[in-house]
Amino acid sequence: MEPLFPLPLDALPALPALALAVVGHVEMVSFIGVEHLPAAGEILHAKEFCELPAGGGAVVAVQMARLTGQRITFFTALGDDAIGRRAAAELEALGLELHIAWREATTRRGITFIDAGGERTITVIGERLMPTGADGLPWQRLGQADGVFVTATDAGGLRLARQARVLAATPRVRLPTLNAAGVSLEALIGSATDPGEAYRPGDLDPAPSLYIGTEAERGGALDPGGRYAAVPRQGPVLDAYGAGDSFAAGVTTALAAGWSLQEAISLGAHCGAACLDGRGPYASQLQLSLR
Repeated sequence: MEPLFPLPLDALPALPALALAVVGHVEMVSFIGVEHLPAAGEILHAKEFCELPAGGGAVVAVQMARLTGQRITFFTALGDDAIGRRAAAELEALGLELHIAWREATTRRGITFIDAGGERTITVIGERLMPTGADGLPWQRLGQADGVFVTATDAGGLRLARQARVLAATPRVRLPTLNAAGVSLEALIGSATDPGEAYRPGDLDPAPSLYIGTEAERGGALDPGGRYAAVPRQGPVLDAYGAGDSFAAGVTTALAAGWSLQEAISLGAHCGAACLDGRGPYASQLQLSLR
């Protein structure tokens, strides 16, 4: 069977007005550009350095904001510390409407090395903080949502997220949590090559209506639907961090808009490809208003 090929960006329909939301996690990430990953005992000199609030939830939400031109509702949890307060301010500046469960804990941090080929290696420091269904957040807002993507919450949070017309998630939510919630998903989207995002048919009950396993430049697998191809690259990859989450944001946005599977995969693939063109997750995310 021939893979599904992404449509050109200018062949996709215009997005309607959408109410979108994300439920997930944030970590403050240090991005360090190096020629190669350090070997044991080696001293490297970084070519570039920046620090940004990132993590899957933040990246998906910012990409949705850039696709729609609207502020995106983001339910998250942060440590009540200087890093958490800084992350909140910077995410609001990136176009998000935050609803935060503040924790008496340290905000999670991460260190990401980006080598000369654009590949990233991530080390996280601290507990992943996440909003839960028991937090006093305005969960009723999700009842008016056309689409919600989830990267981190508990079973109660997933049941509240199911109020949305379209619900998608990553396996990083953790399969036992998804099974405990017992909710149906319009899409489960994750890396087919990352052991932390592993999924096999039969792992979830109920099964997701659509599973997408991403494989970077090889495209990925659809169940049902076979395979899909990636958008051809026109230049070198600068930074792979956030490409998969940007892909998930594009697919979820398109499904919420009622687009076909090919159109949804196409928007996701263009989002993922655009993210590869800049340093850090936000430098080159796709903005439809600029196409």
